[in-house]
Amino acid sequence: MNGPARHFKGNKQSLPSKPCAACGRPMAWRRAWARNWDEVKYCSGACRRGKHRGSDG
Repeated sequence: MNGPARHFKGNKQSLPSKPCAACGRPMAWRRAWARNWDEVKYCSGACRRGKHRGSDG
């Protein structure tokens, strides 16, 4: 890996994050979400399908 990716490697502290709407866990920005980060609500497919309800049950 050359270029900007090499400089970034392993430094997720500077990336934006927000809590998952289903489980509340913090999720860090991903390159796949670059175009629609404002619309991303769930950290995974399981949370999106509603199978993970969080600690309240």
